[in-house]
Amino acid sequence: MTAEPGPGPADDTISKLVAAFHEEAARGVSSRSDFEALKGRYLGREKGLVPALFARMREIPPADRASYGARANAAKREIEEAIRALGELVARGETEKSERAAAVDVTLPGRRVPAGSLHPVTIVRRRVEEIFLRMGYSIADGPEIENDAHNFEALNFPPEHPARDAQDTLFIDLQAPSPLLLRTHTSPVQIREMKKRGAPIKIISPGRVYRNESVDATHQPVFHQVEALVVDRGISMADLKGTVEAFFEALFGPGTRSRIIPTFFPFVEPGADVHVSCIFCNGAGCRTCKGSGWVELAGAGEVHPRVLEACGIDPEEFSGFAFGLGLDRVAMMLYEFPDLRLLFDGEERFLSQFAPLS
Repeated sequence: MTAEPGPGPADDTISKLVAAFHEEAARGVSSRSDFEALKGRYLGREKGLVPALFARMREIPPADRASYGARANAAKREIEEAIRALGELVARGETEKSERAAAVDVTLPGRRVPAGSLHPVTIVRRRVEEIFLRMGYSIADGPEIENDAHNFEALNFPPEHPARDAQDTLFIDLQAPSPLLLRTHTSPVQIREMKKRGAPIKIISPGRVYRNESVDATHQPVFHQVEALVVDRGISMADLKGTVEAFFEALFGPGTRSRIIPTFFPFVEPGADVHVSCIFCNGAGCRTCKGSGWVELAGAGEVHPRVLEACGIDPEEFSGFAFGLGLDRVAMMLYEFPDLRLLFDGEERFLSQFAPLS
């Protein structure tokens, strides 16, 4: 009886490969990347060590190919099963790690959620609105994309007025029947409200406005205004003066004084600049007011008869006054910061420090 031949060199290669795999796997797979590297090294289609066993089949003598193939297939199944088990182990470890990371330790103190704060312009706007609402005004709003008819023509701006030039105004469509633009003031809201509601009327119109301005410490292409309008029978400059004095005293505190200086605006006649006693030096004179004791804060005047006519209101029966001011500049005064750009930079450390006005 003849003895069966022992394993040949090819069979020895298969045994060594299986042993090398188990030795490498026994050292541990600590991460998904380690697992994928091990799997690719042994089972990768192009350069994997197990597929390489079958690529060598042509080198095996025909008589030994069946035995070699059986051993190679057994080795492949063994390595695949071990790889599958390792994959499950790695996946289980990833799940446990994720659950640990997401777990909440109920014994720890709660995490404080960062609290938001109102923008200083929003604080000032709400304060201004509150004052006017107490004085019997209602709040009106209108589109920020306006046409020339409401932004200029109905407000008595002549065709050659420099405000209608692209150097001052941001136009959107010059080819439209009434050119479209970003409103340069909130006065168009007053025009729309007078056309819609007629007289008497008592409103304020706060909102964003746009000018073709270069950015610096006191100028921005986008800023905020509020304008007040009263139209009724027998309204005079005395009503304007009394309203202005009451408003600025409510805004800046008791003892605040106001004065009216004649000037020109196309939409009012007579027109006036409103000066307020400096809140920093109480009128004594300082660097902020340039030693005058006064700060110019608003434009005002009696509504021009042509504006009333453009809105369908009879100027022989009704008269009115209007005045407007910049909310951004008021915020700079009330909170005492020097640069308008700070309001628009979005710096959280700066914007989060403002408290509502008392």
